Amino acid sequence: MGTMLVTGGAGFIGSNFVRMACERTDDHIVVVDKLTYAGNTANLGGLDVEFVQGDIAEPSLIDGLVANADTVVHFAAESHNDNSLRDPSSFVHSNLIGTFTLLEAVRKHNARLHHISTDEVFGDLAVDSPERFTETTPYNPSSPYSATKAGSDHLVRAWIRSFGIEATISNCSNNYGPYQHIEKFIPRQITNLLDGRPAKLYGTGEQVRDWIHVDDHNDAVFAILERGHIGETYNIGADNDHITNKRVIELICELMDGKFVHVADRPGHDQRYAMDATKLRTELGWSPKYTGTGVDGLREGLAQTIAWYRDNESWWRGAKEAVEKQYELQGQ
Repeated sequence: MGTMLVTGGAGFIGSNFVRMACERTDDHIVVVDKLTYAGNTANLGGLDVEFVQGDIAEPSLIDGLVANADTVVHFAAESHNDNSLRDPSSFVHSNLIGTFTLLEAVRKHNARLHHISTDEVFGDLAVDSPERFTETTPYNPSSPYSATKAGSDHLVRAWIRSFGIEATISNCSNNYGPYQHIEKFIPRQITNLLDGRPAKLYGTGEQVRDWIHVDDHNDAVFAILERGHIGETYNIGADNDHITNKRVIELICELMDGKFVHVADRPGHDQRYAMDATKLRTELGWSPKYTGTGVDGLREGLAQTIAWYRDNESWWRGAKEAVEKQYELQGQ
């Protein structure tokens, strides 16, 4: 039995990972989270984990936590594109200084690190492009969020090469599933429809995201932790890179018997993300659970997600009006 430190483990993807870790490992799990708006201790309800509220950019805190950890899984990040356009400073603080602080502690205490990143570091592709991002695609970030995540990836690679730390990196496409903050695209539409409001489609909805269920993402992270090669980067995706945001919202409306309206597009809205996860699939034998043919896998994953939000209204209700008022100010 070892100790696993999960940064950002009270957030959306991190808390789902912690739930999976409690089922799959005998490790003592320590969660450190700053509890910004996206972090919520309710996400960890019922789990036997140690929780520490704190900032990953605080050296003394992180040094003490990493000193007692065998494995560190680094989810903590500021991650909302729109917020990064309004105030980039917190993104520099968490994504760059926070990752640097964690790397120094990992280097000092010889812990195994897995760094969670995003497909947004690669920029975007034309909607009609046949290309997909691979692990060797040049970085071309387009927002303060994606730029600071790109910088954090470069820091991890530099510490691997310069200092020999034991680390791996994964870049994943857009996640959806339980415990995702309702400002995000899919849970916003679900909770709007549950409230009797129309779903809201930004612009024409022709943008494409390789949507992946959070459980599939975290299953891939476990595959990398268990079988991945130190120093390597792995793309994680579900081959949904042909499905537009308009089709996603249509699927949600079909499942919930609802309607959608068009609203103003987001500024700097990337057009298409597409991940080539061949390396992960062939080298580590991973495949997503929610796959199916065409949109079948996405429909199954959305149905599961809709059921969770319907059954857990108390989790999201308190934030709903504030989120909608903020979007209203943006014309969305």
